[in-house]
Amino acid sequence: MKQCFFSKNNIKHIDYKDTEILKKFLNPHARMLARKKTSVSAKSQRQLSEAVKRARFMGLIPFIAR
Repeated sequence: MKQCFFSKNNIKHIDYKDTEILKKFLNPHARMLARKKTSVSAKSQRQLSEAVKRARFMGLIPFIAR
């Protein structure tokens, strides 16, 4: 089992303005990838989903990609 990306890189807070990291956890259609696929911890997955949501509301990442 792989280690969580955020704990491995010692990232305590997932920032919604850091779109490069957020895009790693989105598929080509701009949907979030599952925890099993990304091997992110449950706590980090919740923080990640909140950050993606905020970034979408701010217009930094798209809701859907065509």
